[in-house]
Amino acid sequence: MASKRDKIKLKSSKSHYVRWTYKNKTSTPDRLVLTKYDPVVREPAEFKEQK
Repeated sequence: MASKRDKIKLKSSKSHYVRWTYKNKTSTPDRLVLTKYDPVVREPAEFKEQK
């Protein structure tokens, strides 16, 4: 049986910085968009899920 959790890549909208996290694909089938701290630009930025 396949896992319900996937490892996903989150890319910053303000720089080239990338974060990795896990997502439950059954409860969140859409792409994630989170606001997290971006150390490259030193401020919070929007991180979008990449394929």
